[in-house]
Amino acid sequence: MKKMINGVKSLLEESLNGFAKAHKDIITFNHQPHFIKRKQAKQAGKVALVSGGGSGHEPLHTGLVGEGMLDAACPGQIFTSPTPDQMVAAAESVENGGGVLFIVKNYAGDVMNFEIAGEMLDCQHETILVSDDVSLPKDHSTGRRGVAGTLIVEKIVGAAAEQGASLAECKALGERVNNATASMGVALTSCTVPALGKPTFDLAEDEMEMGVGIHGEQGRATMKQASASEIVAQIADAINDDLKPQTGQKVLLHINGLGATPAMELYLLYELAEQYWQEKGVEVVRSLVGNYTTSLDMAGASITVTLLDDEMISLWDAPVHTANLRWGS
Repeated sequence: MKKMINGVKSLLEESLNGFAKAHKDIITFNHQPHFIKRKQAKQAGKVALVSGGGSGHEPLHTGLVGEGMLDAACPGQIFTSPTPDQMVAAAESVENGGGVLFIVKNYAGDVMNFEIAGEMLDCQHETILVSDDVSLPKDHSTGRRGVAGTLIVEKIVGAAAEQGASLAECKALGERVNNATASMGVALTSCTVPALGKPTFDLAEDEMEMGVGIHGEQGRATMKQASASEIVAQIADAINDDLKPQTGQKVLLHINGLGATPAMELYLLYELAEQYWQEKGVEVVRSLVGNYTTSLDMAGASITVTLLDDEMISLWDAPVHTANLRWGS
């Protein structure tokens, strides 16, 4: 294993220190317990958005803290849920009279710890459970995983909170976005967790994992390596079958890298995916391409589609200023 680290135990702390210094105009880093929060002064009555999860998926979630998105993010150890005390400390630090909205990816550890944190909080709070991974059936025993669609929820709900939406309104909006969002990924290689020191699963040189999770969980099938067109067709068919967009439907198309896929390949996937939905009469009106919900050094990508209405488009376009997502004034 070749990694640019000093040691497994010090990796997260040193990385968060560097992140905080590089973006000290946007965020601050609380060391014990670990959480990142907005540097901007709290707005009285604003709903505070708090998310988090295991590290290794950067820039999700720490890189999405700032104006128009998250108020705080709790990073756990690599692929390990943050602890309830992190979540409580982060929530109490950013709550300012509007209540707290937890945005949680549907993984057992995250769900359990955010539930415990909610029971410990004295302020009003609600939770959005993100479950956009269509590689799993809707009736899966633990539900569908939350993957790259998490960013879409955080951006749209973050804009609504910034504009003064209530806690109930933010929760309802987040659930509407989640229900209108579908994602699916493919891995060409495994990822290597530093503490393990070797790939978390095995793929032959001519194989790929279709429907992989962002921690390297197995997907729909281990398959022979296919062309970019064949990969996009398989993923797009699954997403299209799930969302069933009507002719003329406006959508957001997000091509997400899993950590080690070059931008050239991601934009090729975007070209093919946009062609796919254009041929079905679906209008891609917003896009996002890049590494946003990663899996350490995994080679692969995911495709996310969100069915948009006018309100969602306006909120997506609203100003955002975070370390890894920024536009508008």
